[in-house]
Amino acid sequence: MFSITITIIVITCLVSFAAFNNEKVIEDMLFWPSEINSRKQYYRFFSYGFIHLNLPHIIFNMFTLYSFGERLEKYTFAQYEIFGTHAKLFYLVLYLTAIVVSVVPDYIINKNNPSYRALGASGAVSAILFACIILDPKLSLYILIIPFPIPGYIFGILYLVYSAYMAKRGGTNVGHGTHFTGAVYGLLFTIIATKLYSDYDAVQTFFRIIFNHQL
Repeated sequence: MFSITITIIVITCLVSFAAFNNEKVIEDMLFWPSEINSRKQYYRFFSYGFIHLNLPHIIFNMFTLYSFGERLEKYTFAQYEIFGTHAKLFYLVLYLTAIVVSVVPDYIINKNNPSYRALGASGAVSAILFACIILDPKLSLYILIIPFPIPGYIFGILYLVYSAYMAKRGGTNVGHGTHFTGAVYGLLFTIIATKLYSDYDAVQTFFRIIFNHQL
């Protein structure tokens, strides 16, 4: 069966590998708010999501996307009969729009800051991860410092708190703000889309599963 997740991974890897040794390609595709603002290079809202800094960066993002994207695309939507034959389309729209939406706050904050630049699919991957969590809150996830799995909804809370804190603190080269925005967008997109285009109530089911899980 055709996999959108695998297709995205292949395209992202090909583009990223081509850019690794080509600084001009990287510079032309970076999310660069000041260039968007001054030169109207709006394509940068999208292109940055298909390039990565180095091999560990792309491995981490694409492994996470594979782990949760395949689950969301092939099993979660089908398990709950969400979106029917249009499930893959909704999945693709979620990923592509998350690339753009996840950096909007960073653009607003840094549009006059020429030193701010970013790249990578982390925001969109966060959206996919949190779409999985809202639909399957009992999903077992691991954090490196914790040697046992924790439920997805607890992981989600910790992820959001940590991302918000680190984004406010600053001082790192990691786009914590993008992670936070992408995660929230993944939640909202899934909640709204399921409400408008299916018979599945994501919020009601989320809390029902949590409470049953805790009993």
